[in-house]
Amino acid sequence: MNNKKQRMTSKRSPKQNRRIFGQWLFFGAILVFGVLSIRFSYIAITHRANGVNLVSATKKLYTTDQTITAKRGTIYTANGDPIAEDTSTYTIYAIMAKNQKDANGKALYVKNNLAVAKVLSKYLPISYKKALATLQKGTGKFQIEFGTAGKNISLTTKEKIQAQKVSGLHFIESEARLYPNGTFASHLIGLTSSKAVKDSEATRLTGSMGIELAFNKQLSGTDGRKTVTKSGYQGSVTSGKKVKDGDNVYTTIDSKLQTLLETKMAAVADKVNPKTMTATLMNAKTGAILATTQRPTFNAQTKSGLSKMWRNLLVEDTYEPGSTMKVFTMAAAINSGNYNANVTVPTGTYKIDNKVVPDWNTSGWGNITYAKGFALSSNVAMAHLEQTMGAKTWLKYIKRFGLRSSTNSGLANEQTGSIQFTYPIEQADTSFGQGIQITAMQMLRGFTAIANHGKMLQPYFVSKVTNPNTHKTVYRAKPKVVGQPISSKTASQVLSHMQDVVYKSYGTGTAYKISGYRIAAKTGTAQVSNGSTYETGDDSYLYSVVGMAPAKNPKYIMYITMKQPTLNGTSASDDMAEIFKTVMQRALEEQKASESKTATVKMQDLTGKSTTAAEKAAKQSGVKPVVVGKGSRIVKQSISSGTVLSSGQRVVLVTNGQMYMPNLTGWSASEVADFADLTGLKLATNGTGYVKAQSVSAGNPIDAKESLSVTLK
Repeated sequence: MNNKKQRMTSKRSPKQNRRIFGQWLFFGAILVFGVLSIRFSYIAITHRANGVNLVSATKKLYTTDQTITAKRGTIYTANGDPIAEDTSTYTIYAIMAKNQKDANGKALYVKNNLAVAKVLSKYLPISYKKALATLQKGTGKFQIEFGTAGKNISLTTKEKIQAQKVSGLHFIESEARLYPNGTFASHLIGLTSSKAVKDSEATRLTGSMGIELAFNKQLSGTDGRKTVTKSGYQGSVTSGKKVKDGDNVYTTIDSKLQTLLETKMAAVADKVNPKTMTATLMNAKTGAILATTQRPTFNAQTKSGLSKMWRNLLVEDTYEPGSTMKVFTMAAAINSGNYNANVTVPTGTYKIDNKVVPDWNTSGWGNITYAKGFALSSNVAMAHLEQTMGAKTWLKYIKRFGLRSSTNSGLANEQTGSIQFTYPIEQADTSFGQGIQITAMQMLRGFTAIANHGKMLQPYFVSKVTNPNTHKTVYRAKPKVVGQPISSKTASQVLSHMQDVVYKSYGTGTAYKISGYRIAAKTGTAQVSNGSTYETGDDSYLYSVVGMAPAKNPKYIMYITMKQPTLNGTSASDDMAEIFKTVMQRALEEQKASESKTATVKMQDLTGKSTTAAEKAAKQSGVKPVVVGKGSRIVKQSISSGTVLSSGQRVVLVTNGQMYMPNLTGWSASEVADFADLTGLKLATNGTGYVKAQSVSAGNPIDAKESLSVTLK
């Protein structure tokens, strides 16, 4: 009984239980609150939860970032014509899945294979049969593409395809670079390639060669950024960084001279198939390169031919120049006081340390003066001059003319060359351009000293860089004297000797005469080394010529090289003269016109006007219109709007519809080249001067890509 009572008295009352429970609940709540406080404090301090940055997450929720891509700058000729500019290209694809429809239920897939194949074969470089086969193979697939034929499609072609309203064809737009002139100083202008932007799915065009690479920073510009932040009922706030489009680059290239040079180079290259060939026309008083090209070359728009030659031969290839080097030998001997006009030397062969220096005519010409030796291109005469000067003096002048240093052109992979100058025979060899490796750009720089009163100029190919938004010029090139290796008097004497090469009966450069103009020139023939020995045979030489005009005070320098052509009995000089005379004469005539007091006119934009109105306006302005076609309106003109030209100058106007051949008699080579370029004809010329005969008679219908041959006299 007592035990039972004791047990009953030890039980807790409900009140006590509630108190204990309340205490546990209180302490539990404090613990939970403490944990939450710590957690919230951590979040408040670190701004992170579950590994997520809350500030960034919130910003993304209420903020939209947009990158505004900078437009790449345009590259222009000296005349203001675009050579390289931004554009869009398209890739075409066909949806084959028959369940693909738009919101309105319209079919997005190919419904008629035959109709689609017909459209594709009409506007793309793909046959109807191949297009149809590709579509049929695509049955059951979601979508198909058409290989290279369906890529890099222009906006014009895209719009033509869309206008056919066949279902199932769609396009993907891509940023691209347009090179409207095709083959046009391609290695100098260069190319771009598409590269991925870091931490982005976007791509950007980046220069990969030529001016596109050398001026990539200026052309690229800087992308902008647009940030839109939403702020509740207060709307949105826009901020960011303004886009800066790339600067525009203006080259020194003359549109007409470059087009003419490309035409003549192509004709000669097709004729003799040289391994390599270069030609450059330079302003002798400024160093500006007015026209330059090479073979092999490529079409910058289609990339056709690029695989044959990636290198820019102007600066990336070195070679032994041969007898054009004698210009510097003669200059060095005269300037150093080691030239005696009365001394005569035996010719044919000359032994130095039991090694033979041969003339191209190993029988020689008897004892001759150095002046006659220069005109005859005697190696022996030049070797005697080098021996008279001494190796130390001669090497000093080689360096003075910049033949052992970079031209600092800014172009990628520029070479500086090499020289073998240890032994007396090697030192003598360099006097006639063997045993020394140079670039064409180095030779051009050295030649400026001869043409510019002893002052050597820096060659350049960009005249200015402008801001596309403000139109302000941010860079302007100026003629830069980089040395004076010889005196003005010496330069004049060398020019006199170079005239002997052209006008003396025994000179090697008689082929380079131009009627009405005095020419100074030096020809060259160098054996080509295969690395260990010199190659042999009729086609184992590098032929070259440097010409300056007008000879007394040159305005222009032209330098041409032609490596290992297949001559088949023809003359390398005649082939190079065909290029030299045509381009140099055009340059001289343009210069003469600009300096004469003949009235000048500013060319109007006649495109879009009726044929009658355009012809009348052209005559009233003082130019001579030549209408090609019988259409109702003008669609093309040979001279760009705004160009200043001489009164009475010929201007070709092409109408819509069928084109008809005009009478080309009396036209200059450059005018015919402009005409062919405008109409799309494939031109072949024979001779120099003015048109005497044409393969397509006047009045006959003509079409683009048709061949035209003209004889000049």
